[in-house]
Amino acid sequence: MTLIKSISGIRGTIGGRTGDTLNPLDIVKFTTAYATFMARKTGHSGKIVVGRDGRISGEMVKNVVCGTLMGCGCDVINIGYATTPTTELAVRMSGADGGIIITASHNPRQWNALKLLNGEGEFLTAADGAEVLDIAAREDFNYAEVDQLGQYTEDFSYDLRHIDSVLQLKLADLEAIEKRKFRVCVDTINSVGGIILPKFFEALGVSCEILNGACTGDFAHNPEPLEKNLHGIMDKMRQGGFDLGIVVDPDVDRLAFICEDGTMFGEEYTLVSVADYVLSNMSTPNNQSIPTTVSNLSSTRALRDVTEKHKGQYFASAVGEVNVTTKMKEVNAVIGGEGNGGVIYPESHYGRDALVGIVLFLSSLAQKGCTASELRKTFPDYQIAKNRIDLTPETDVDAILVKVKEMFAKDNSAKVNDIDGVKIDFPDRWVHLRKSNTEPIIRVYSEAPTMTMADELGKKLMQVVYDMQ
Repeated sequence: MTLIKSISGIRGTIGGRTGDTLNPLDIVKFTTAYATFMARKTGHSGKIVVGRDGRISGEMVKNVVCGTLMGCGCDVINIGYATTPTTELAVRMSGADGGIIITASHNPRQWNALKLLNGEGEFLTAADGAEVLDIAAREDFNYAEVDQLGQYTEDFSYDLRHIDSVLQLKLADLEAIEKRKFRVCVDTINSVGGIILPKFFEALGVSCEILNGACTGDFAHNPEPLEKNLHGIMDKMRQGGFDLGIVVDPDVDRLAFICEDGTMFGEEYTLVSVADYVLSNMSTPNNQSIPTTVSNLSSTRALRDVTEKHKGQYFASAVGEVNVTTKMKEVNAVIGGEGNGGVIYPESHYGRDALVGIVLFLSSLAQKGCTASELRKTFPDYQIAKNRIDLTPETDVDAILVKVKEMFAKDNSAKVNDIDGVKIDFPDRWVHLRKSNTEPIIRVYSEAPTMTMADELGKKLMQVVYDMQ
């Protein structure tokens, strides 16, 4: 498997040859490049937070990362098993200069990755990420002498500090949640969600049953929280006795809900429902600007519809969390995120956070006094088909995207957007092709009023790709 290097970090499968996989030598090289970049940016070696999800390879990668940072003169705060949002918040709470999250997010168990944070606990910008890659490629770095080696400390308090910060959000209606006496079933995929979420629900006064709660890294099923991977918890929900099913990915920044009857609420509708709750609790006097929301180009139109229903304005960004947060800051968005179940709520922090999504969703259900399935019916109903094309080393992705763009350039009914791959927007449907930053694939997402229509549109564009290979 080719090692994937991007502005968001380095990602690959464990084992194999140097330069082809995520192995100790490449981890050292990339960690050193990051430490060098941070030292040049801040003027000192600084303090770096390191957290990891439950992956089997996590202990090995953590040891290499921490040792390398110390060798670069950085002081290390190891926060142990931690969600991605917990690590992001720990950077801010500790006053650190940056952070490294050891997680491959939704990728299968053989993968791992390093995600890089700045001093705000946010992902590096595209320009900063490119500079780290350049430093690594040129090996433009030196290590610290013996008297300048960094110090190592451990602090495992950040789970509770993360939970406390979420409970303090203005729109977290703790009284309504406790009064509703929710009973939830939660699938934590045998990763760090199994550690933090039981504590979180106890603090909320919510009764929970955890599935796959042992933090072993031996994932119980494909870790991407899509319907095809969630039959276990869906079957459990159909047996009755629960108000809501909740699914997180291995690093707990993506969130999917399952209705009380065992049907999917829809991963795309996690952000839509939470945004609806936030917007419905906002007032916009004449002297204030209208509320704004942001999601990426591959996310459902339903967020746009809900935003406009509340007299707000919707904006789209390129795919990728840093692109979403950059756009959110630009337009001062009250909420944003991605259709993969990622909720970004600036009052908390500029990062996807499943705990924030959970408390706002439960607050909405509690205030409305409805079930999850009843809430889902209040939103516009779109269907998204999510397909993929596996790439070979010979695939010319740029040529494919140019060909697709040319196909629709003269179609007056279509709007072509090429800020991130190619998105073709029709009045009642859209299709988006883009090369993934996390896997050697082209993602083909398409949305329409029915799944059949969406899938047909996606397959039409996929055939263009196959014809060119």
